Amino acid sequence: MATNPFDLANEGIRNLSPYVPGKAVEDLERELGIANIVKLASNENPLGPSAKVLETLAAAGANLTRYPDGNGFRLKNKLAQLLKLEPQNITLGNGSNEILELLARTFLSPGAEAIMSEHAFAVYPLVTVSAGATVVSVPARQWSHDLDAMVDAVTENTRLVFIANPNNPTGTWFSRGELRAFMKAIPEQVIVVLDEAYFEYVEQENYPDGIKLLAEYDNLVVTRTFSKIYGLAALRIGYSASSDAIAELLNRARQPFNVNAFAQEAALTALDDTEYVSRSRNLNNIGLQQLEEAFDDMGLNYIDSVGNFICVDVGPDAMGVYDGLLRAGVIVRPVGNYNMPNHLRITVGTEAENTTFIDALTALLATS
Repeated sequence: MATNPFDLANEGIRNLSPYVPGKAVEDLERELGIANIVKLASNENPLGPSAKVLETLAAAGANLTRYPDGNGFRLKNKLAQLLKLEPQNITLGNGSNEILELLARTFLSPGAEAIMSEHAFAVYPLVTVSAGATVVSVPARQWSHDLDAMVDAVTENTRLVFIANPNNPTGTWFSRGELRAFMKAIPEQVIVVLDEAYFEYVEQENYPDGIKLLAEYDNLVVTRTFSKIYGLAALRIGYSASSDAIAELLNRARQPFNVNAFAQEAALTALDDTEYVSRSRNLNNIGLQQLEEAFDDMGLNYIDSVGNFICVDVGPDAMGVYDGLLRAGVIVRPVGNYNMPNHLRITVGTEAENTTFIDALTALLATS
């Protein structure tokens, strides 16, 4: 009998369950023959790409035969200028997802532990297990991080702690004082990964900017992305800000040319397109209010969110509701894999997209 490749694979890889993305529009069109589908599943920007970015991408095509800048010189310098850091503090990634993987590859190994919240982003346990390390999941408090309990979970084997502000999929957040107290309580030999993928959407007065704490804590890494408010999800580009030493280690672990030239050029343009970011934030605020009011009218409980998404409790038949929405041409995200079996996560869309979803959900619940 031929050798089973699974017997040869690393234990961490054998123990993985692959990440399952939101259902693609093309898949639903093919499976059900439905047109005019509304996708509210992957926390994408409903405005579509910035016109300035599209102009940049058209021009960038002339250099398609050339490798990209492997060091991302211009983008690193631009980010450093905006964030009041040095270029050597910045690590570019193929989405912030790659940064999370680089952190796991760099700091985790068999016997090590990574701490995360019960309802944490699915990639945190994925990269932890792939490194052969142990996931330590801490129960949430009112759908949010229980930061005190996460501190208590630290052991001599802890290498990474993943926290997200705001958190995906719950949309909850913690304050400036809570973050500072948490960082003070974490041992300096434990790396804290602060995921700020939805940073630009948050307008709460006491919401912290994690990058401003980097000067005080060498064990802090802040990750951000261009996939959300900047509308560049298809190009896969994100970054982290950290101490020089951590950035140097991540640079050793990353693949050469890990960020393509189109992504770098688009990100440079996106950083300057503040009008697009402002419109995106305003649209999101209006959309969140539209969805909350609709859920109130339907008598549904939801988790207050400061991101570009919201989780709503549709009862124990959440998967049935999800399937019904698919048949109505609306794609949302089930979150049973986040230990939230009664909830669906809804990305904030345009007013028309939100209305299509609300009408479909209202019709479904009326017949259930």
